[in-house]
Amino acid sequence: MSKYDEIINLPHHVSLNHKQMNLYNRAAQFAPFAALKGYNEAIKETSRETYKKIEISEEEKELIDMKLNYLKTTNSKEEIFVIYYFKDLKKAGGIYKTYLGIIHSIDEINKIIIFEDNTKIKIDDIKNITSKTLDYIFNQYNI
Repeated sequence: MSKYDEIINLPHHVSLNHKQMNLYNRAAQFAPFAALKGYNEAIKETSRETYKKIEISEEEKELIDMKLNYLKTTNSKEEIFVIYYFKDLKKAGGIYKTYLGIIHSIDEINKIIIFEDNTKIKIDDIKNITSKTLDYIFNQYNI
């Protein structure tokens, strides 16, 4: 005789006070849960890569200044393509981003380019700036 023989054939208990739980809610009791809330997000944040800012040469800085001066003096409304460094707000380093837009103004005091959609990029963070006109002019004169 096993230890469950006396209860194995008893009828299933049905409560008179509580309604029987539906299958969906019963199954939910056994669903996995996040014992460490935010753990997956922390792992994802830790694995996200950032990079050091690449220091550009004096010649490259001069070329960017020349291009910005050209754009400022001609008041060009042509779309320009900018590659710039964006400092990460959560950890050391940052990433390089690209932006395509039309310059609204250049703030020389704060060294910021302001675009028509109010995007602001620090001039010191620019790695490269180009457009069809800039490419044509600066390649024609081998600048």
